[in-house]
Amino acid sequence: MSGTGDAHAPQGPETHGHEAHGHEAHDAGGGGAVPPAGGSFGLTRFHQLPLRSRLALLTAVAVAFAVALSAAACWLITRDRLTEQLDTSLGTVEVNSDYVQAISARCAGSPLNVRFQPTPYTIQLVSASGYVCTSPNKAPIPAQRVDQAVADGRLASAVHTTKDENGASMRVSTVPYRGPIADAQGNRVAISVAAPMDQVTDPLNQLALVLLVVAGVGVLGAATAGLWVARAGLKPVDRLTAAVEHVARTQDLTIRIPTDGEDEIARLSRSFNAMTAALAASRDLQQQLIADAGHELRTPLTSLRTNIDLLERSERSGRPIPAADKEALLASVKAQMGELAALIGDLQVLSRPSETGAGDGAASVRVVALHDIVGTALERARLRGPSLTITADLDPWYVRAEPAALERAVVNLLDNAVKFSPSGGTVEVRLAGGALTVRDHGPGIPPEELPHVFERFWRSPSARSLPGSGLGLSIVARTAEQAGGGVRLRNAPGGGTEALLTMPGAPTPPPDIPGAAGGPADEPGAPGRPAAPGHRAAPGDGAEPGEQGAPPGA
Repeated sequence: MSGTGDAHAPQGPETHGHEAHGHEAHDAGGGGAVPPAGGSFGLTRFHQLPLRSRLALLTAVAVAFAVALSAAACWLITRDRLTEQLDTSLGTVEVNSDYVQAISARCAGSPLNVRFQPTPYTIQLVSASGYVCTSPNKAPIPAQRVDQAVADGRLASAVHTTKDENGASMRVSTVPYRGPIADAQGNRVAISVAAPMDQVTDPLNQLALVLLVVAGVGVLGAATAGLWVARAGLKPVDRLTAAVEHVARTQDLTIRIPTDGEDEIARLSRSFNAMTAALAASRDLQQQLIADAGHELRTPLTSLRTNIDLLERSERSGRPIPAADKEALLASVKAQMGELAALIGDLQVLSRPSETGAGDGAASVRVVALHDIVGTALERARLRGPSLTITADLDPWYVRAEPAALERAVVNLLDNAVKFSPSGGTVEVRLAGGALTVRDHGPGIPPEELPHVFERFWRSPSARSLPGSGLGLSIVARTAEQAGGGVRLRNAPGGGTEALLTMPGAPTPPPDIPGAAGGPADEPGAPGRPAAPGHRAAPGDGAEPGEQGAPPGA
């Protein structure tokens, strides 16, 4: 062992030096990747295999391991049982005294006139000094220390495996001899009965061959079955992969995968179908929005182009347009530009993501006083409808929303009421219990048109001559939904339209909010504060701890 260690000892530094030199060459040259270690390379190759091949390989390895354990256990148990049976048979062999005396006399040089019967066993006498006297026609078996210990009385019996002088493996059972025979020094002897180990090793070799064949067939069968199971089990994954590749190649979002069962593959297929359906719906809405926006933009752009063409021809031809007509043209151009600006602003609002839980949107959502926002919107509405009487009854109400979006929604509701109110009419505004009611006394909305009032670009046929883009109520509905509220329109008793905007909140502000939007509570970075009693957070708020002015839901 020391020689082997000395032979290997010098290789450590040499190998280390070679590796260090290799790394230095790589670092200096900057080329070529260092090959991975054997284990990493094997894992890399394994992960590069197709999934079904990996499943089949893992199945084969698992079965091979199980079969190997079973075969080893079977072989060991069989060996122990056969050896135990051989030991039992050796222990039951009885050697009569005449036979022992004949063997002893033969070894002493004075053979008795006794005929030895053929026997499969090797019988010999063992002295304490290690001398053996073997039955005729049998190869002597060298005495072992345990045999000598039995002969001199230190052991009651001994069973062991050794080899005879011919090299054959023998199983030996040694017990003390109680007869009158002794060795040359007068010491008592032991008698050994031995049998060839072939009757144990031959069946074991045959069993090992059978187990090897059965294990090989089992592993091949397991690999085949694993490959078949992998192919059958991965068919839904193949269909899903083909569908994804088809969508990526053709952008066809109408494809659907058949789903059967409730397993993980079926859930994945249903999720894929739901995703493609949502993407298709989103794309349809996007295309519809683009088409509607293009249609709505065409009218003011056409009017602008016509008016500008008139002004250009007038300047080019040298025939000036009358001052009154020119003033009307410029007023029309200004109005169309204002309509375009309003339409683009509305489109920008509607193009925002539906959720404001990330980025700047999350920072702008805070606790605001809805009654103050309604009061500001009322001032703008009175300027736009100077001939109207606008009454207001506002109770305090605090909500969690984006102030700019909420104010725009309220302004749109009031503008809608102002636009459809007759000259000298009345608009009634009331805020109570989180419900903002805006009532006008205009012509109202036909019942069949009420389901469409919140659709993008939808305008009542009777109102197409009035200014507007058809996006105002869509913005109101979107803002209310984001804040966890809702909006609806209905025909009021006695004529006119009544709009009802509901917003979750509380009649009192959180403790350290003074009660007006734009105060300390509205400043970005203000620490989180407890909600006022009765405040309900909007569904899906996801307010993080420490978010400014974010009252937790009751």
